Amino acid sequence: MNLVIMLTMTMVVATLMMILSFWLPQSSPYTEKLSPYECGFDPLGTARLPFSLRFFLVAILFLLFDLEIALLLPLPWAMNLPNPSLTLMWATTILTLLTAGLIYEWSQGGLEWAE
Repeated sequence: MNLVIMLTMTMVVATLMMILSFWLPQSSPYTEKLSPYECGFDPLGTARLPFSLRFFLVAILFLLFDLEIALLLPLPWAMNLPNPSLTLMWATTILTLLTAGLIYEWSQGGLEWAE
């Protein structure tokens, strides 16, 4: 019986919050609010503007090193395993590959913003 009461209360509160969210906000759009934030493109212009390839390279490098953090995040917990040598080998392999990639990008000039 308590489950039915809890589910009913949850549904009532969720429905009430959805109904209030439609009526409470005071919407007053103006040019500053409707413009895109920090993108640097004219929203009314052509969509076929050339992009800088360097921007995409830096974005991909950011994603790559962000993925490295995600892969190495469980490492402190894995060190508590009975035999952490396999974990350390994989972590060292990942770090070595990413360091080699970073050195390659650096030597090719991929991290230079100004020419």
